[in-house]
Amino acid sequence: MITYEYPFNERIRTLLRLEDLFDKASYFVEQEGTREHHVVLLTLFELLEVAGRADLKMDLIQELERQRQTLLVFRNNPEISEEALSGALYEIEQAATALLGMTGKMGQYLRDNDWLMGIKSRAVIPGGVCQFDLPTYHYWMHQDSAVRREALLSWLKPFMPLRNGLAIVLRLLRGSGRMEHQVAERGAFQMMLGGGGAQMVRVSLELHEPYVPEISANKYALNIRFTCPDYDHRPRHAESDVDFDIVFCNL
Repeated sequence: MITYEYPFNERIRTLLRLEDLFDKASYFVEQEGTREHHVVLLTLFELLEVAGRADLKMDLIQELERQRQTLLVFRNNPEISEEALSGALYEIEQAATALLGMTGKMGQYLRDNDWLMGIKSRAVIPGGVCQFDLPTYHYWMHQDSAVRREALLSWLKPFMPLRNGLAIVLRLLRGSGRMEHQVAERGAFQMMLGGGGAQMVRVSLELHEPYVPEISANKYALNIRFTCPDYDHRPRHAESDVDFDIVFCNL
C-alpha cells in the first residue's frame, strides 16, 4: 500500500514537515560519505526554519498533556492493559518534561554559530558551497567521517525533544481514525464533512495501482481527483473507477 496524508490545518502541516526532515537527517547522518553529511547539514538548516514558530513547543506540550489526561481516564479499566497504559503515560510525561526543558528560542545555538550561518547563507545560492566559496567547509568535509558525524549529532541533539514530542502526537493522530473503503467513480470523489473536527485525512491505494490522489479539503468538504501520471509524470485524469481506503484522523 502507498498512503497519502493531507493535513487540514497549519499545525499538523508543520509537524509532518518536521517529521520528514528528522527522518531524512537521521538516515543520512549514519552514512559515511561527504555528500550524505552535506544533506544532513542542509536538512539541519531547514529544521531551523520550520521549527522557528514561537508557539510550536507550547502546542506540543499542551497536546501531550491533553492526551495524558485522556489516558488517565482508563486507569483501573479491566479491558485496558495496565502495563501498556503506564508505558504510554510514561512516554508522554518524559516527552513533555524534555520539551519544557528547552529554553530560549528554538535553534538559537545554531544562529549563534557564525561558521554554520556562513554556510547557510551560501547554501541558498545555486552552487554556492563550492570549495572556493567556503574553504573552511571544504576542509571540514575532508575530516574523518566519525568527526563529521559527531559534530552533526551534537547540532541535531538539542532538537530531539521536539522530534520525540511530535512523534507521539502524530502516532496518536494516525491511530485515531477508522478505515473505510471507498470508490472514486471515474476518478472523482467528494464527501461533505459538515464542519467536523478532522485534522488530517489518509488515503491509501494498492502500490501497483497507477493512480495519484490530488486532495483538496477544508472542514466542510473533501474532494479527491485521481490522476494517472504518464511517461513524463504529467497528470492525466483517471477515467476508470478507483478503489481506495480512507481514514479521517482527529485527536
